[in-house]
Amino acid sequence: MSVVRLAVLLALTLGAATVADPLRVHRDAVVVDLHVDTLLDLAAGKRTLDGGGGHVDIPRLRQGGVDVQVFAAYIDPGQAPRGKERASELITAFHRAMDRHADAIASARTVEEIAAAGRAGKIAAVLSVENLGDALQGEIEQVDRLYREGVRLASLTWNPANLLADGARETRHGGLSPLGRRVVARMQERGMIVDVSHLSAAAFWDVLAATRGPIVATHSDAAAVQPHRRNLTDDQLRALAARGGVVGINFYPDFLGAPTLERVVAHVDHMVAVMGADYVALGTDFDGIEKVPQGLEDVSKLPNLTRALLARGYPPEQVRKILGENALRVFRHVWGR
Repeated sequence: MSVVRLAVLLALTLGAATVADPLRVHRDAVVVDLHVDTLLDLAAGKRTLDGGGGHVDIPRLRQGGVDVQVFAAYIDPGQAPRGKERASELITAFHRAMDRHADAIASARTVEEIAAAGRAGKIAAVLSVENLGDALQGEIEQVDRLYREGVRLASLTWNPANLLADGARETRHGGLSPLGRRVVARMQERGMIVDVSHLSAAAFWDVLAATRGPIVATHSDAAAVQPHRRNLTDDQLRALAARGGVVGINFYPDFLGAPTLERVVAHVDHMVAVMGADYVALGTDFDGIEKVPQGLEDVSKLPNLTRALLARGYPPEQVRKILGENALRVFRHVWGR
């Protein structure tokens, strides 16, 4: 019998009175979301973090109890010829937002800076790059520049292939390219977390072979629950767990299989059964998806997931791991302090 099924039976046997208070569990947890695309709107001047539109802003981050938000600088493959410039635009938008809202949110490049933000009553904001290959434009030295500018996590591709690797939708290199191997090595030297979301299967396994320590899939789901080229097989899930990494559950209904909170929980159930509760995290993909699950319409609704996991029978300590402790463990391992 799986741990999840046993927990459910125990919860039913002991009765509803023993179920922890969801709001208290959520409030006491450190909540980490590994992936949103909010910087696209900020860079375009469509809105600010004050609120209004999209899925993520400071008022809703607070309502959702989010302590650490990873903001992705997504480089559209169509902008590859000016990828370095586009990365700079998005990174500039990130830092301007931090300056504009310095009373409520703070850029964090280390675990200690995450903790300091929390002590000051602020949300910690971590900067990532999505589609690093196009951001570099073939120049490995750009990894160092991005690191200096605050990037602490990066995916190699989006869905198409680029100079570094094959994406989930296009095969060009048969996995990682020679340049991709060099870039991954440079990322590890700098302490930049490698994100395998959007990679082809061959590139995924090449990254596993070329790295040491934890790597992550910031916003991916389980292929066994919903077959999709963007989702991960059980073998991939087990491999990530064996390396001490995490998988951030993606809220995109096409990856989930249905636009429901229950379907999110189904992916959590499967990953916990395959990997263990120490390797599951959150990677909502908010502001990068046009459809959302009912009950998880924006980041303010994250307490609904906590409530659903507790009702499913997960003990509070496992829920806290999924909400953020697992992601923080990876940050500590790769970044140190």
